[in-house]
Amino acid sequence: MRPISSRLSQRVLAVPPSGIRKYFDIAATMEDVVSLGIGEPDFVTPPPILQAGLLSLQRGHTSYTSNSGMYELREAVARNLRQRYGAVPYDPEKEVLITVGVSEAMYLAMQAILDPGDEVIVPQPCFVSYTASVILAGGNVVDLPTYAEDNFEIRPEAIRAAITPRTKALLIGFPSNPTGAVMDLGGMLEIARIAEEHDLLVISDEIYDRLVYGSHHHIMFAALPGMAERTI
Repeated sequence: MRPISSRLSQRVLAVPPSGIRKYFDIAATMEDVVSLGIGEPDFVTPPPILQAGLLSLQRGHTSYTSNSGMYELREAVARNLRQRYGAVPYDPEKEVLITVGVSEAMYLAMQAILDPGDEVIVPQPCFVSYTASVILAGGNVVDLPTYAEDNFEIRPEAIRAAITPRTKALLIGFPSNPTGAVMDLGGMLEIARIAEEHDLLVISDEIYDRLVYGSHHHIMFAALPGMAERTI
């Protein structure tokens, strides 16, 4: 009998291995090394979160929820976004979905919007799951290189040059993992203008929205004029 490893789909075989994990494994074998390979803090989960988790278990909150996640949690997410960004009144009933993290959310988003052969513009370097999510959904990744001399920001003219008749979406992530890049308001508005001109969807990964320093500040892409209806 052939092993399962010889029966993998072409989609799975097309997904490149994670370079981040390779360096993470190497760092784990060394002493006095600070690993920047995984996006997680160097401290344990804060006590209030641990206590809330234990309390939830003790109260018997261990069964299935709605497919969209607990309604109370979705309400809290919508309320948090409304308080922080004001201009985005998300409906927790229809517009908020709870996932186990960005990787699942990215996978579900790509499965929902892509047909075979659709193209997604992805700035490089990027978080490893971005490319995999597009490929597994049958889409094609169009790499958009970014450069240190530009502080790894996206150049609008580069986006325009990458657009084809098959372009379905642009995937952005600011603050960026792994570069740390942060786009200013002018740059984000230019991206929004391009998305509107070419009727593109924008998948915006903003998991590091609070990790901004100095004079920088985070801009929620969906809060830009006209972007709420085309942003995931």
